[in-house]
Amino acid sequence: MKQKMERLLHADEIECRIGTISDKGLSLLLYKDARADMKILDEIYGANNWQRRHEVISGCLYCVVSIWDDEKQQWISKMDVGTKSKAEMEKGESSDSFKRACVNWGIGRELYTAPFIWIGASKVGIQKKEDKYVTYDKFQVSAISYNENREIAGLTIINQEGRVVYSLIERSAKKDSNTAAPTEGGMAERIQKELERTGVALDAVLQRYGVGSIAEMDESTCRKAINSLKRTKTKVA
Repeated sequence: MKQKMERLLHADEIECRIGTISDKGLSLLLYKDARADMKILDEIYGANNWQRRHEVISGCLYCVVSIWDDEKQQWISKMDVGTKSKAEMEKGESSDSFKRACVNWGIGRELYTAPFIWIGASKVGIQKKEDKYVTYDKFQVSAISYNENREIAGLTIINQEGRVVYSLIERSAKKDSNTAAPTEGGMAERIQKELERTGVALDAVLQRYGVGSIAEMDESTCRKAINSLKRTKTKVA
């Protein structure tokens, strides 16, 4: 079997899940589901040339995804462990282990290069229920592009009304050390923590530095934003 390059995920194969939410806005995480994995395995290798099985090792459920190698006349396998979900625990663990095993084959690995996705409160309906914030808005990826390194370079997310709530302008893979993505070193997460501590609106920070999202901020700008926020007092609870 000659090494095949799994194709990159299409926009309609990527799901959005809320990471954190507050009165200031919310963050989104990108993920794929098991149906996308099965579709790509069928497409790349053929429906009869791959298989999956599950094994319990030290009390944990693993999935083994095997692909037939014509040249070696044998199955080549890769495996990973799953985690239980809150609903349908066994089914969730089985599905999660399968998806993780597929990542070992390269399917959806590009999602790990996703930028920090923040949507300000002005673009989403947020309500407070008891002691937590919730939203009933739905989000989907309407467009995505990749660079030559198979990294996410451009990204557009819309809500249930078709309105754009997040847009990442296409970025090149060829960057020098002074323009590293802000997600490196956890800078985006550090900015978010400071925003939550101070109560400062993300939109105000983005406007100050003339960017549309944290992902568009270079390392130098991120450091300036973090240092500025650190000098801001903690909001009153």
